Amino acid sequence: MVEIGFKLGSEVFGPQELIDYAKHAEEAGFDFASISDHYHPWLSQQGNSPFVWSTLGGISQVTENLGLMTGVTCPTIRQHPALVAQAVATIATLMPGRFILGVGSGENLNEHIYGDHWPPAPIRIEMLAEAVDVIRTLWHGGMQDYDGCYYHVENAQIYTLPEELPPIYMAADGPIAAATAAANGDGLIVSGGKKEILDIFNEKGGEGRPSYSEFSLSWAETDEKAVDLVHKYWPLMAVKGNLSWDIPTQTHFEELAKNVKKEDIPESIPCSSDPQVHINIIKQNIDAGFDRICIQQIGNNQHECIEFYKNEVLPEFKEI
Repeated sequence: MVEIGFKLGSEVFGPQELIDYAKHAEEAGFDFASISDHYHPWLSQQGNSPFVWSTLGGISQVTENLGLMTGVTCPTIRQHPALVAQAVATIATLMPGRFILGVGSGENLNEHIYGDHWPPAPIRIEMLAEAVDVIRTLWHGGMQDYDGCYYHVENAQIYTLPEELPPIYMAADGPIAAATAAANGDGLIVSGGKKEILDIFNEKGGEGRPSYSEFSLSWAETDEKAVDLVHKYWPLMAVKGNLSWDIPTQTHFEELAKNVKKEDIPESIPCSSDPQVHINIIKQNIDAGFDRICIQQIGNNQHECIEFYKNEVLPEFKEI
């Protein structure tokens, strides 16, 4: 069964707005929502970055059936895995059977804030795998110690545990991360429907586990307005490459964004008022093998986009 979700963009919206969008997404027929977990927005003009665990607590009180996932939490530097284990246990208790912990190896923008060294990608992936092991160890209950290469826990016990522990999906953007997700994760998270990452995940032992693809788009009443929304709120969508993992501040991202022209945007991100364009993108991700598809609407017209999907897009997938 294919599930379609809606991305809650913490970079652009405050906590009450995100709570309202989650409620609307459930009412519109979305199966789940994913919420970003950042300390900073990518660009200062995006203007927000609320604490995800507080926002999720609010969402738990206004939704009944909507699945929720962090997309994604980095449990390695800014947030110690022992703390993440406790936070997730609390959220999963508030929304039984509805929460998934999505984790990734992080970005320098968010993780360097205490002055810690930003390690190279292979080390970050090793840290992530160990952090996941710490979390699962603490979820066993009882008093726990942990003595790893990167993390040490002493006399730690999580007392508030949900009856059903949430799954942990791991994000991957390269072959090492995909193999690590297959070895350590309950599911895979991929940005942009990269089939080659899913193929590695399956080859390394992940076949049969849930696979999640998130992609960004822009809907508006006209294609031109959709492009304008991306240019205003998220011009970085047109910047190619993997620089985002290592750039330390919004100022650096803003310098990159200055080079983005409006005419560059449609080549990098779908910007369309045509429902068939949105339907085709979802179908392409399904054909690539993903069974959970999450759309991120770029712009301040979130409610309008949710209604558009309710009426024009989601009915196409009710029987899939």
